[in-house]
Amino acid sequence: MPDVLAPATDVPTATPSGPTTAPPPRPRRRRPRPTRLLTYAFVVVGAVVMLFPFLWTVITSITPGGSLAGGPTLFVRNPTLEAYRVLLDTLPMWRIALNSFWVAVASTGLQLVTGAMAAYGFARLEFRGKNVVFGLYLATLMVPLQVLVVPLFIEMKTLGLQDTYAGLLAPSIASAFGVFLLKQAIESVPRELDEAATIDGASHLRIFLQIVVPLIRPALATVAVFAFMASWNSFLWPLVIIRSPEFMTLPLGLATLQGQFTTAWDVVMAGSVFSIVPIAVVYLLAQRHIIAGVAHTGIK
Repeated sequence: MPDVLAPATDVPTATPSGPTTAPPPRPRRRRPRPTRLLTYAFVVVGAVVMLFPFLWTVITSITPGGSLAGGPTLFVRNPTLEAYRVLLDTLPMWRIALNSFWVAVASTGLQLVTGAMAAYGFARLEFRGKNVVFGLYLATLMVPLQVLVVPLFIEMKTLGLQDTYAGLLAPSIASAFGVFLLKQAIESVPRELDEAATIDGASHLRIFLQIVVPLIRPALATVAVFAFMASWNSFLWPLVIIRSPEFMTLPLGLATLQGQFTTAWDVVMAGSVFSIVPIAVVYLLAQRHIIAGVAHTGIK
């Protein structure tokens, strides 16, 4: 009888536990590129440069007898809030801040209304000479306020608006920059939406309020922040048009803190902090809308 062959010993057999699989390779950590590290370094340096003046202002305001002659310092011995108490005792800061807030809010609202309506007219309506008028309107951006101060003052005095809130607001009712920014935003809205609304019987006013305005909210927020900051920091026009202390704004109030021969810089810096904090909060809250508005309007 032929011999029975024994099974080969080199043939692998399955184990009861099942086949084993190799673990997946671990992903390698990418090393940051030198260009990216350089970009981060520039960003950090730029942030330090931008924040240092504000930090110096805060430190000087809490330094007893703080002065700017000795140069910047980051260490304070015996910090105190005495400068803020002197500031509140010297000037009616809450009334002054309320004046600035009221003027800034009213100026911002007027610029949004007039700017959005003018931008809609330039972007959607067709009329003779539209490009020429828009070009002339943009040309006013190249005319500084210092050139217009005397004619504006004579006009306000003739109208009886000197030393009034209306006189403060009159030059900031409209903004050429706001019209330009909002026009770019409206042109990014598809015209098919306007045509569909027109077929349904909507007027230009309804299209503007119910279709265009909701779609350009980021641009409106951007214009609002710029207008609020410009009005809050305005100094030259209030200095010319205001005479009574009850209409004084924050920049004028801070200017009165500087003496002819000596200046208490800790009190001045306390007033600067008092003026900077509200506008910084407004900017931080609207930062996302500013970035979105600039991105959607095509400004680079």
